[in-house]
Amino acid sequence: MLFGLIAIAAVIALFVIISRQQTRIGLIERELGALRSLVLSGVPLPAPASGAVTQAAPDEAPASAAEAVTPQESEAAAEAAAMAPDAARAAEAPTEAGEGTSAKSEELAEAAQPVVAAEPATPARAARQTDVETALGTRWAVWVGGIALALGGLFLIRYTIEAGIFGPGVRLAMAAALGLVLIGGAEFIRRTGFRVPVQGAAGAYIPAILTGAGAFILFGTVYAAHGIYGFIGPALAFTLLGAIAVAAIAVSLVHGLALAGIGLVGAMVTPALVAAQAPNPWALFVYLAIVLAATAAIARIRAWEALVAAAFAGTGIWTIAYMTDASEMNLAAVLFISLATLAVLAFVWLVPFLTTRRDEAEPGFDWPSIAPGFFLALTALGLSLDPAFAVAGDALQGAVLLAALVAVALYRPRALPLVFAAALATVVIYLGIVPPATIGADVVGAGLGVEPLATADTLTFRLGIALAIVFIAAGFWAARRFAAAAPVRAASWSAWGVIVPLVVLTALWLTFGDIDRDFGYALPALLLVLVFAAGGEWIARAEEPPLGGGPAVSFALGGAGFAGLLMLHMAFGSGWTTLLIGAAAILPALATRWRSYRVLGWIAVGAAVAVLGRVAFDPTIVGAAALSRTPVFNWLLPGYGVPALAFGFAAWQLARTTNGRPRLAMEAASALFALLTIAMLVRHAMHGGVIDTGPVTLAEQAIYTLIALGAGAILVAIDMRSPSSVLRYGSMAAGVLSVAFILIRHFVVLNPLLTDESTGTVPFFNLLFLAYLLPAIAAGALALYVRDKRPRWYAAMLALIASLLAFAYATLSVRRLFKGEFIGLWSGLGQLETYTYSALWLAIGVALLTAGVWLKSQVLRVASAVLIAVAVMKVFLFDMSELEGVLRALSFIGLGAVLIGIGLFYQRLLTRAARGG
Repeated sequence: MLFGLIAIAAVIALFVIISRQQTRIGLIERELGALRSLVLSGVPLPAPASGAVTQAAPDEAPASAAEAVTPQESEAAAEAAAMAPDAARAAEAPTEAGEGTSAKSEELAEAAQPVVAAEPATPARAARQTDVETALGTRWAVWVGGIALALGGLFLIRYTIEAGIFGPGVRLAMAAALGLVLIGGAEFIRRTGFRVPVQGAAGAYIPAILTGAGAFILFGTVYAAHGIYGFIGPALAFTLLGAIAVAAIAVSLVHGLALAGIGLVGAMVTPALVAAQAPNPWALFVYLAIVLAATAAIARIRAWEALVAAAFAGTGIWTIAYMTDASEMNLAAVLFISLATLAVLAFVWLVPFLTTRRDEAEPGFDWPSIAPGFFLALTALGLSLDPAFAVAGDALQGAVLLAALVAVALYRPRALPLVFAAALATVVIYLGIVPPATIGADVVGAGLGVEPLATADTLTFRLGIALAIVFIAAGFWAARRFAAAAPVRAASWSAWGVIVPLVVLTALWLTFGDIDRDFGYALPALLLVLVFAAGGEWIARAEEPPLGGGPAVSFALGGAGFAGLLMLHMAFGSGWTTLLIGAAAILPALATRWRSYRVLGWIAVGAAVAVLGRVAFDPTIVGAAALSRTPVFNWLLPGYGVPALAFGFAAWQLARTTNGRPRLAMEAASALFALLTIAMLVRHAMHGGVIDTGPVTLAEQAIYTLIALGAGAILVAIDMRSPSSVLRYGSMAAGVLSVAFILIRHFVVLNPLLTDESTGTVPFFNLLFLAYLLPAIAAGALALYVRDKRPRWYAAMLALIASLLAFAYATLSVRRLFKGEFIGLWSGLGQLETYTYSALWLAIGVALLTAGVWLKSQVLRVASAVLIAVAVMKVFLFDMSELEGVLRALSFIGLGAVLIGIGLFYQRLLTRAARGG
């Protein structure tokens, strides 16, 4: 069973290696294809010396194999590399350069022609057959042979066991000898300079495959000597396995990345293969530190990023495994391997950037740094949140590790992932202390099995302050350092230099402070405002060009704005907080007079969003119990009115400085809060000082409709003086909203004809006057006002709704005249009332026709035609059956007279138009 598992693992590992080799071989073949195209294009290339091979080996080919190439081959390759660019430049030289250049180009072309003619055209199928044959003969044979050798050694041992030919010691000695013979044979082949002059054959580098097979056999031999037969103890087995693995990693400098991968896998599984009665964490972590340092050094020399990332990941996995499964916690050992990981990253893997001074100029980040950042952040979380570690070390070790991550990222700027890891870990830790939620601990518990921090003590408070200071100092210093050369890197530092202190301060306030009002936390928040604002200005002066307001500056100033909002919440009660946040929107708008940073406008927008969120959470501003019942002069007036005025002033200021979308957003916010101010005061007055209970009545809805229509007119007027897309579309939105209110609420849901609501005792100034006549006048006036200022459909919609409101008011007023205060539909219809409706509708139709002709409004004329048609149908279909006697006769006589009069009127209009034409 054991040999079967080992064989499967070997096959999988070699399959991965083969896949990587195929990728690199494909790259070389494409390069040779490009070179072939250059030759076919007519550029002469010097023929290399007989038998010379100029094909470049991939990274897996040994570096020292170049020593085996003969001097003649080296000279030929160098000569070809030097002359090829000259030939290419000569072929591409313009003809206008002169006769000498033209003659030279012609000679080169003539010299190239025989080469092209002499090369036969090979069919594509034959080429593919040749490639398959070459691959099978030179590459696949070597790969499968290496696998066969490794498995052969294992099968030989298995056979001797089953046959009982030799004892365990002899079998292990034979396996070790086979492994050493393979390694020795690989070294012999490498030193003799054996090379295959076939395209792609370098991917099947025989010495590397033989060395890997030998290392695999030796590894299995040592494990069998310890784990199966017990010939050697844990210490010796651990040492031998580690030595084999480290040696495989070391010789990968000669034999390539595949062997390094095999050695790294062996090194990482060694601690799991060796069983000990009393595991020693120091032995484990010292061994891992040595393996990590060796792997990083080899990877740095050959620029193997995947290898070093795998080494960091393996070390991190072992650390987390120890923290979750160890019976006794050794904080010193955990800190040792964590700091050793950072040291290897800073002084081994990233050290070439220091010597060449390319670290600050290099864009982007070092992606292998993601692995140590992730696992060290998990380690810091465990040290801070796991009760066993937190009690043993008072969470101090976790804070030290987080600070070390920031320090290494500051020292090695390309290790930017360390900043993200440290910052995210700090945020999760301090979210986890907020009662009653344990956000951070829940997240960590999903992966590490730890529990939330039971209580937040004073040390947590002090560590939070210390970490906040570390992030502020490091973040702003690095942001200024990279503001000109690497704006994205500067923005990252600036962002975390702002986010972490704000999260820590908020968590400490919610945990230790008074949520309602606490000046002890408001003062630090005010200090953060000043520090962030000053830091943003400091960073801006280092930009190229200076004071450009780039991303790093935006994060700093945005943090200042958020800290200001936090300070207001900490220092003031509900009403004053809402009022002051609204007024605070003026400050960033005024700042645009001196600095044209785009972020300043968005800070003002952020204040508007904060106020909107507060009023959505508590529309009463100060709470329902504290809101006065006095109409108008209560907290609603300043709570909604002051933000409306402040947002309007901010929009006015932004229109004269930075302009852009923030200005439009502030205009919309100002208009919205102006409407909310009036609407909330109306509801407060009509509900006896209570605005969050009771259904909306028709009278209240009528006031809201009038407010919407009035807002539409005001926005149109403002837009005419100061054009703005927000005002333009906002005015039409107000009109459309008012029409929707009228159609749904006035005509259907709250219609007194359907609800039988009291219309009041006063004959004229009653509910019908407020709900139908006034909106009709307002809609008609707005339709006239916007005829040449808004689209035709918008003015036509308003005119039509005004006509319907006037029709509804007249009809319902007639019914009130006959029925009194309550006009419910179920109270029936009288004959005189029925006749009155016919006469009224005809009169309204004539009035609409007259108005349409006078105002030259087609909408009004169409409305009059529709209304008269309705009256005609009523007379013929309803009055004929319901009316009797003189009323029926008068109904038809009146209808006929009106229709003849309308016909005569239109005939005169047409005659006048014909004469005028």
